Amino acid sequence: MKNVNFIFLVHEEPVLKHYTFVDIDNDHYYYDDYANDNNLKNKSEKCYLPANRLMLDMLENADSNFRVSFAISGIALERFEESAPEVIDSFDTLAKTGKVEFLAMPYSYSLSSVFDANEFRRQVLQQSRKIEQLFGYKPNVLFNTSMIYSDEIGKKALDMGFRTIITEGAKHIMGYKSPHFVYNHPYISKMKLLIRDNVLSDNFNFRFSQWEWDEYPLTADKFMSWIGKSPDKESVFNVMCGYDILGITNNEHSGIFEFFRALPDYADRNGVSFSTPLDTIAQNTPIGTLPVPDPISWTNDDKSLTAYCGNELQNEALNKLYAMSKKVHVFPDSLLQADWLRLQDVSHFYFMDSHLYTSEGNRMGTHYESEYNAFVNYMNVLSDFIGRVEAQFPKSIADEELNPLLQTIEKQNEEIAHLRKEISRLKKIVPSDRKNTKNRP
Repeated sequence: MKNVNFIFLVHEEPVLKHYTFVDIDNDHYYYDDYANDNNLKNKSEKCYLPANRLMLDMLENADSNFRVSFAISGIALERFEESAPEVIDSFDTLAKTGKVEFLAMPYSYSLSSVFDANEFRRQVLQQSRKIEQLFGYKPNVLFNTSMIYSDEIGKKALDMGFRTIITEGAKHIMGYKSPHFVYNHPYISKMKLLIRDNVLSDNFNFRFSQWEWDEYPLTADKFMSWIGKSPDKESVFNVMCGYDILGITNNEHSGIFEFFRALPDYADRNGVSFSTPLDTIAQNTPIGTLPVPDPISWTNDDKSLTAYCGNELQNEALNKLYAMSKKVHVFPDSLLQADWLRLQDVSHFYFMDSHLYTSEGNRMGTHYESEYNAFVNYMNVLSDFIGRVEAQFPKSIADEELNPLLQTIEKQNEEIAHLRKEISRLKKIVPSDRKNTKNRP
């Protein structure tokens, strides 16, 4: 049986306000509230709420075997709690159907998997706890920011307790291999890989409303027939897109909602079923290994990381940001922690990519005039943030004295986290032991 996994990314990028050199040390608030609130309102009205109503109708249809999965960042969940609680309620309603899978991901949709392994672990576990707290679901499958993945990141995921990760079907990695199977990590047999079908995903994501596309219009019948006519042995089709494809990238007048609503009927006609990543892993045996020695992502034709850390501006900003990681976590300052997460958002560095800007103007949604403008604005913000972090430490302590202290605190935090995990494990065991004790003579 051929199975299709529809996986949607839900994230709210924190837009920075125009922040000048004069603002450093004088203004500790970095965000464009008007832009952020307007974006959230627009997405809620045109995408999140109507799309979730559509999903609920499809999930509750007794004649449909529809399933769907979501990767929702912690930053997005915070924004919903603060300003759009009805969106949280709608996702909770979906969760209660028992037919929805929620994926783990970095809390702030960051590049921590590449620049700071400890921060990566903290963020993934923090987002997983948030999902479990809100929806009663513990994520078992990892989706990294922009599907960034390598063999090393796979190992990090395993160390966090995950056995499955979703990555991109990059040509130079796949070669002649098909994305329509489950694969193993090259030297960790426990780690399974699900591969995004970038052709199906991009047809759905970017080309649906493009009338000049050869396959326009894309119909539910056509979409499912592509899957149904694939070779018999191919059984796994992972379609991964941003959730704003429903109502934003393609507005309601494009027919996107009608297209999606018709998918279950045409899936049945073409011998296609719906699944989730966790069920897919349970039902399919890996056919081989897939080595990924260098990091890949779902961005650009070469699927590299150049869109995020491909030039000197991006790397200077990223290195300066992550150099503060240990110091940020010494003191439990909630405002610093909140800013720390938001300043890691991948969009800040994406806007420093020179390929976004042309002589005709800019594109891809950036509000900056150039990559240099984006860099200067971010570095002004970061300079103020660093000043706030440094102010937490006595000036009399030199870095060579501070570093051992930071390492000690970090080890203590790790030990505390380990002990909490052990306490949680023991709490689950003790009740059963007591029950057995009562039955003893």
